[in-house]
Amino acid sequence: GWRPSPLPARACRAPSPALTTDPALEERKRLRRELRARRRAIQGAERRRKGEQLARRVDAMRLLRPGRRIGLYLSTAEEIDTSALLALALERGCRVALPRVTSLRHDRMRFFDLEGKVGRGAFGILEPAGGRMRPARELDVIFMPLVGFDAGGNRIGMGRGFYDRHLAFRRHLLYWRRPLLVGLAYGVQQVPALPHAPHDVPLDAIVTEYTSLRFVRRTP
Repeated sequence: GWRPSPLPARACRAPSPALTTDPALEERKRLRRELRARRRAIQGAERRRKGEQLARRVDAMRLLRPGRRIGLYLSTAEEIDTSALLALALERGCRVALPRVTSLRHDRMRFFDLEGKVGRGAFGILEPAGGRMRPARELDVIFMPLVGFDAGGNRIGMGRGFYDRHLAFRRHLLYWRRPLLVGLAYGVQQVPALPHAPHDVPLDAIVTEYTSLRFVRRTP
């Protein structure tokens, strides 16, 4: 099946706001550096094998039922490989949409149906070149990349907030049907606890090459 090629962060007066550091923000930056180093260490055949294990775990959760609309992403070289998951989703008859950055200035993204070619977009990431724009509310499952996660379903990404911004509607719903938000990661990306920010959208599940975690929906 088709497999994307991997892709190659003095005075005694009170300090001014520009110089004040936010401890939570600094902790996120530190975690990001550490966790990105962990996932970059997994390469080559080991990365492909773990990607295949991940795909089998997702399939065992019955998330790839025929006809389902799923949002997926084409992984970069430092992320767990999603090519086996993409191939399996298409084989199972899922209708796949991929994210495309639509505004770098405002950190906005949208999902587009995978209907043809993909090309390098923002940050050199593979994106759909065409296809119909697919609202997130029309997707049954959205698989999301992450840099780190904890056992409570909290996620830390690359820091630009594309997914949190695009999926902000989920934070305000008491009742919802879709999409199910599923984070994908290596097991080594788990940490005991993550600092939580008000804009963070919590995950419904996390899948690694070793295990899957499901979380009870928390109301806002």
